[in-house]
Amino acid sequence: MMEVLFLADFSVIRPDPGLILWTTVVFLLVWIILGRMAFRPIQNALKQREDDIQSSLDEAKRAREEMANLKAENEQLLIEAREERAKILKEAKEAKETIIEEAKDKAKEEAQKIVASAKQEIENQKMAAVTEVKNQMGKMAIEIAEKVMRKDLAADSGQKDFVNRLVDEFKLN
Repeated sequence: MMEVLFLADFSVIRPDPGLILWTTVVFLLVWIILGRMAFRPIQNALKQREDDIQSSLDEAKRAREEMANLKAENEQLLIEAREERAKILKEAKEAKETIIEEAKDKAKEEAQKIVASAKQEIENQKMAAVTEVKNQMGKMAIEIAEKVMRKDLAADSGQKDFVNRLVDEFKLN
């Protein structure tokens, strides 16, 4: 019951000087213990966290700068690639035109050779035909002369009839 009486006498507005003293001593002890055991590690952890955040920010800044540099390099590479592509396409077009021109020249040259060869062949065939005609004419003339000579030996008036008849025969052949 005594305890109940002690608590009944207690008033927060008018504390006892002994209570104030012991409360202060306990508070200071808790404060010192917390300062050494909790506040210093918390402070160190906060400092470490601040350093980590700062290093992360610095690293992020470096990464942004590096990305900007890479982007600039990529843009430069793209420009160079486009220029190279344009150059290659231009060279390919020039090569195509050169090949086409060479093919046209070769085709013209081959056509001229073929035409010249055909003309030569025609000329050769023409000469062969003329030679053949001349040979036939020569044979005919020799045959006519032979027959005329034979007939000439026989009679003069009959010779004319004979020559006319031979000419008619050759016309039929």
